[in-house]
Amino acid sequence: MASSNQLVVPQAKAALQSMKMEAAQSLGVQIPADGYYGNVTSRDAGSLGGYITKKLVQMAEQQLSGR
Repeated sequence: MASSNQLVVPQAKAALQSMKMEAAQSLGVQIPADGYYGNVTSRDAGSLGGYITKKLVQMAEQQLSGR
């Protein structure tokens, strides 16, 4: 089955990857070198997702407020 997680703006892939690395570094989570996240704990994966979501919402709010 094909992944439903397709980027709406494919050019944002590098920025999202960078954000993922920043989140992992901030939280002390090891990103798998091979890209397979099956061995990452649910807690760590959730922390990464929450951190990234928080940052994206913060960026959107700043953009909407004109800052």
